[in-house]
Amino acid sequence: MPIQLTPARRGTAAIAEVAVHLHPGDEVAIAKADLAPGLLVHAASGDVRVARLVPAGHKIALRPVIVGDPVHRYGQVIGYATAPIAPGDHVHSHNLAVGEVHHDYTFAQDLRFVEPAEPRSFQGYRRGERAGTRNYLAVISSVNCSASVSRAVADRFRDLRAFPHVDGVIALTHKGGCGAHYGGAEVDLLQRTLAGFCRHPNIAGYVLIGLGCEVNQIPDLVENQGLGEPTSLIIQDEGGLVDTVEAGVRAVERLLPGAEAERRVPLPASGLMLALQCGGSDAWSGITANPALGYAADLLVAQGGTVVLGETPEVYGAEHLLTRRAVSEAVGRKLLERIAWWEHYTAVNGAEIDNNPTPGNKLGGLTTIYEKSLGAVAKSGTTPLVDVAGYAEPIGARGFVHMDTPGYDPVSVTGQVAGGCNLVAFTTGRGSVFGCRPAPTIKIASNTALYRTMQGDMDVNAGRVLEGAAVREVGEEIFDLLLRVASGEETHSERHGIGEEEFNPWILGATL
Repeated sequence: MPIQLTPARRGTAAIAEVAVHLHPGDEVAIAKADLAPGLLVHAASGDVRVARLVPAGHKIALRPVIVGDPVHRYGQVIGYATAPIAPGDHVHSHNLAVGEVHHDYTFAQDLRFVEPAEPRSFQGYRRGERAGTRNYLAVISSVNCSASVSRAVADRFRDLRAFPHVDGVIALTHKGGCGAHYGGAEVDLLQRTLAGFCRHPNIAGYVLIGLGCEVNQIPDLVENQGLGEPTSLIIQDEGGLVDTVEAGVRAVERLLPGAEAERRVPLPASGLMLALQCGGSDAWSGITANPALGYAADLLVAQGGTVVLGETPEVYGAEHLLTRRAVSEAVGRKLLERIAWWEHYTAVNGAEIDNNPTPGNKLGGLTTIYEKSLGAVAKSGTTPLVDVAGYAEPIGARGFVHMDTPGYDPVSVTGQVAGGCNLVAFTTGRGSVFGCRPAPTIKIASNTALYRTMQGDMDVNAGRVLEGAAVREVGEEIFDLLLRVASGEETHSERHGIGEEEFNPWILGATL
């Protein structure tokens, strides 16, 4: 059932008491509570009587819409009426669908540069030109065939009391690495992802473990990605599982003293690269949590830092807002090229991008991918889009960057972290227990009911916006928490030990 913020309303009420009307041109408002049939709502466009139950977070029609006409939220098209809609109707999947939007794409028309802010700092690890927010060692498998061995090595280091300055030894394992075309794009994508974690500023050292006969050969990975001379073990050369585990344990033991010697030092906030992510979204995500995170993103950009939006399928329908923010037509067209690729990719796989809203999203009031995307891009704030990066590509630009990733959270965040993100901010309306080692994950609840229900998992309650707090206030709270977490404060997901199973490189292409 949808999360109910307050008991169902009956009788009469002003629109502001029972719903959120986001834009004067919107035909719909978002119910703050279950609206019972017969409730008379006083709106600016005239009185509206609720025709049937409108669940909390769902849309109530304020004006009539004929079949085929657009329905707006945020002042933007979220779909087209598939049945006549009367004032007071519940607007959802039974009478609203995506249709075809013809956007007028413009470029570099909405450039809002932020003024440099008074410098802020955090306590982090100086690793070359990059800043670390954590101090991990990693055991990384080249192929699924070496995953169990890699896990067994890491498991031998669950007790690190003798090394109090090491955050942990993590196993980064996955389901790929073979059954693919040798030298193909899918192998290159995996190697780029693995190399991103090898070089990650939150990783003080790592050991690579392979089987020996896989497509993703460790020597190829090392040479293609310029990894130098890392410690690597091949199970077939070491003599099998037991001997490789013991060799892996010895290799990690050699790395531990160096990692233990690392210490946090004051570093400028410009060294932070924040992955912007949402999962289990609801109708409030685009009103509370995502705009608040967007405000925090602007504060970080003002410090000279970087924020990285992902989930290209969840930009679909809102991409015209981002092209307007692109610093050049070339950058804007890079985004449109990725949108076109996703249209083709989903079509050849017998799907549609509008399949994206999950059953949980729809229970939470989101009807179409357009509606979901318009709320999702709010996470990116208001600053110019300076670049569009491929999946797991190293990010060198400063400011707001979009990375082309799937909408599936573990795969998306894996790409962002491989690109260099040393923090993750994750908004949710339905609830999530996500984490992503080695990058700490801050989870932001879109409504107070969720925050209270899952208080052991949520780090910030953005639902306070619905109770009168300003988006700016919650955004500043998120930004301050980012600096504290970057300095070592644990997030809830870290306290629960979550984040290794969520390592999930994008497997693209046929499995042979």
